[in-house]
Amino acid sequence: MSRFSGFAPVSDEESRVLILGSFPSVKSRAEGFYYGNPQNRFWRMLADFFGERVPENVGQKRDFLLRNKVAVWDMVASCEVVGSADVSISKEETVDVKTLLSGTKISLVLCNGAKAYELFARTAAEYLPIARKMPSTSPANPRYSESVWHDALSCIFAQKSVDICSQIR
Repeated sequence: MSRFSGFAPVSDEESRVLILGSFPSVKSRAEGFYYGNPQNRFWRMLADFFGERVPENVGQKRDFLLRNKVAVWDMVASCEVVGSADVSISKEETVDVKTLLSGTKISLVLCNGAKAYELFARTAAEYLPIARKMPSTSPANPRYSESVWHDALSCIFAQKSVDICSQIR
C-alpha cells in the first residue's frame, strides 16, 4: 500500500475559524489542494455563506479562504489509504494543530466529519471547548446539512447569540 502526504495549512494572522478535514481525497490530491472533488459540498457551502461565487481554481480558493478569514487543514499529515474513504486510513501521522492554534485569532474549530473530530479530540483535547463536529461535506455523506454549517459559521462571522452558538456541539 502506498503512503500519501497531505497539504500545508492555509491560514494567516487574520484567520478566525479553522476547518479541519481528515485527509485529502484522491481528486484533491490530484488537484493539489483541499476539497478538489467537484461533488464535495465544501466550496459551494462556503461560497453560499459568504455570498460569493464558487472559486474555480487553486489560486482563487486560497484567496477566498484568506479573504474570508477561514483557515483550512487536515488532521492527517501522512498515511496509507485506499481511495478516499476515511475508514481506510491507516498508519496515520497527525498534524500539530496545537501549534497552529496557539497565538492566533482562531476561536472556532469546525471538524469536517467524524474522523477529523476523533483525531482532533485525541491530539488537541484542550481545544475541544472551541471545536464542533460537523456533518461531512463529502458527497458520500447522506446526513450533510448546510444549515448546520451556516449556523456554526454565523457564530463567528455574524455574531449570533451565545445561547445559539453553545447549542452547536
